[in-house]
Amino acid sequence: MKKIAFFVVALMALMACQESKSPFNYRGLAFSLPIHDMVDSLLARGFVVDSATSDSGRQVQLFKTGEPYHVLIAYEGDQLQAIQENYRLSTNDSTRRLWQEIRDGLEKELGAWPNCPILKDDHKKADFETDGGFISVTLENTYKPTLMVLYKPKKEKK
Repeated sequence: MKKIAFFVVALMALMACQESKSPFNYRGLAFSLPIHDMVDSLLARGFVVDSATSDSGRQVQLFKTGEPYHVLIAYEGDQLQAIQENYRLSTNDSTRRLWQEIRDGLEKELGAWPNCPILKDDHKKADFETDGGFISVTLENTYKPTLMVLYKPKKEKK
């Protein structure tokens, strides 16, 4: 009887350890997607390519009417290198409030505390590390309020 109980406990522990983790993603889109699939997915969500600021072969910039940010996708070949959201807000108070909302949302979503190397009123940074990459939320309220969220995958070791 003890052997059966031990076997059941060991089996449950093994199943718990083998839980599959979700891949590093940007708003539900996996970073493993080829660049054209990522752009097509964002276009399907209502974003439009800003051809004046995009650089074929290196980066694509997208925006969506009604959204307070634009998305910059950096890639090399067909592989995503980073995705950056740049927010356009008019006041320091609105950027501080949005920085806190984004930070709290990521903390809850990832279930992790961020590393905050800078926490001043007008300059804040929160760095999150996940299994597949890094997310940085940076606020710089100097002359013009700026808020940026950077998603960067971890490099695979060869």
